[in-house]
Amino acid sequence: MIFKSNLKSTNFLIDLTPLVDVTFLMLIFFIITSDILPLKSLNIENPTLSQNSPPLTTQILVVMDAQNVIYLGSKKDIVDLSSLKNHLNDEITLIKKHHAGADPTVVLSVDRRVDYGAFLKLFAITQECGPRVRLVYKPEDDDNTGYF
Repeated sequence: MIFKSNLKSTNFLIDLTPLVDVTFLMLIFFIITSDILPLKSLNIENPTLSQNSPPLTTQILVVMDAQNVIYLGSKKDIVDLSSLKNHLNDEITLIKKHHAGADPTVVLSVDRRVDYGAFLKLFAITQECGPRVRLVYKPEDDDNTGYF
């Protein structure tokens, strides 16, 4: 049996292989260049104290995790200890510029597993930059974060 076809053969077929290749290359590029670290949630274990005080509105958060990595500000920019003073002074002047007459507070959140010497270096630098320094701790009877 011979079947008849009314379709004409054409040479105008579009090859989608290069398009798929370029799409995968762009996907890989965007995955590699994006921020992979979940900086919004850092696993910090604060020590416990029985005191509790409310937070202030003009604060600069400085976080040191168990691996001695320092995060600065609300965006949690990673900063090394040698350049912390410059970055902290920049943040303080920025807050004073946006909130005239405000005296910003540097809030230290240090993991309890951090070496005491590293904590003292961090604390000394923050005391040089800002007159008001608060330490974050976890109250003994409550799961909320406290300030000292």
